[in-house]
Amino acid sequence: MISLYNSLTRKKEALKPLKEEVTLYTCGPTVYDYAHIGNLRTYLFQDILKRALLYNNYKVNHVMNITDVGHLTSDEDTGEDKIEKKAKEKKQTAWEIADYYTEKFKEDIADLNIIPPTRYIKATETIKEQINLIKLLEEKGFTYKIEDGIYFDTSKLPEYGEMANLKEANLKPGARVDVKEKKNPTDFALWKFSPKEGKRDMEWDSPWGKGFPGWHTECVAMSKMLLGIPFDIHCGGVDHIPIHHTNEIAQSQAAYNKIPAKIWMHGEFLNLKEEKMSKSKGGFITLSKIKEEGFSPLSYRYLVLNAHYRSKLTFSFEALKNAQTSLLKLKERVKELKTTKRVKSKRKEEFLKLINNDLDSPKALALLWTILKDKNIKDEEKYSLALDFDQVLGLNLEESEEIPEEIITLAEKRETFRREKDFKEADKLREEIEKKGYKLEDKPKGYNLKKNDR
Repeated sequence: MISLYNSLTRKKEALKPLKEEVTLYTCGPTVYDYAHIGNLRTYLFQDILKRALLYNNYKVNHVMNITDVGHLTSDEDTGEDKIEKKAKEKKQTAWEIADYYTEKFKEDIADLNIIPPTRYIKATETIKEQINLIKLLEEKGFTYKIEDGIYFDTSKLPEYGEMANLKEANLKPGARVDVKEKKNPTDFALWKFSPKEGKRDMEWDSPWGKGFPGWHTECVAMSKMLLGIPFDIHCGGVDHIPIHHTNEIAQSQAAYNKIPAKIWMHGEFLNLKEEKMSKSKGGFITLSKIKEEGFSPLSYRYLVLNAHYRSKLTFSFEALKNAQTSLLKLKERVKELKTTKRVKSKRKEEFLKLINNDLDSPKALALLWTILKDKNIKDEEKYSLALDFDQVLGLNLEESEEIPEEIITLAEKRETFRREKDFKEADKLREEIEKKGYKLEDKPKGYNLKKNDR
């Protein structure tokens, strides 16, 4: 049985699916920019969770939202819509911006070998459902209107903020945002009115006036529509706990007398030295940047696997270099062991125990290395276990690093010079190949070619 840490109860709990399949909702990207590697760490932890569930023979119905409207430059309902703001900067429509960054996000997901969700769903596809949710909250007396929109009255919900310990934090008026017309500092927007001057690309008619939904309302409507309420697991980053997920829970309790999910899981931050990676500060690293520096996306996946998802991880290119070196060595070792023979092994139970203990990927990865170095374990057993464990690790251990055609052509040309004993020209080509990040190992007959360890 798999045990997972529940942010709501602050303890590990055995997963007991409500139905035959595990229902999983993960907060997806706000598509106004490229995902940075801190964002991607969260999606990697969610992928390990999903792979672990599949490894335990659960069926998984996984929904991920695409926030393409309503997420303002401040999580506290102030500032511009992030996508509308980017559209103005790029002189494009908000729809074009959302579509472009949605596709770029999916490319990142593919590069990291993350299994796509059963269903992506856009916030703009569920405007009707969101309006109906707000109407229900209005009927139950949880809403009020001010100049810029319809707000949720958190004082009407005694249990508001339990997951985030807001009562212990002793939140005072103005602690989140200038109160202005809001009744309570923790109140949040359900529906924002379009500005009186100018026209938004994304706006809809509603019973309260033309506008767009609040970010926190979107996930409640989408998850209920596709998974029902309650569902099994809700995931996101730790930054979602105090506001976004707290406000999802509040709306669901007010509208349906139920908390949306049974288990809430949150991935920790990725830090750069002493700072949390943040798009708002302007300095962040994308997966494209990692590739430009000569690293494979799976090297980043390997780096992330070495830290528990609930532990902070400090990123550096030196750490990534070490991760890439280790991954290349791991793939080489698995390649050396390759056989068509598969055998069963009791060591699988050790791996299962580790991964079922709240996704302990660092210890699971360490176990794989221990097995590969054990001289008392037969090669076919090692190979079988490596491929079995990789169902969860997702490192594509059976696949060798793909060598570009350009490098292969240079290596073949050099081999011709070597056979002709033109060692001067052969050495020139070796240097050129190594400058491009690949290593040649000469054999009595032929050569081995592989990506360098940087």
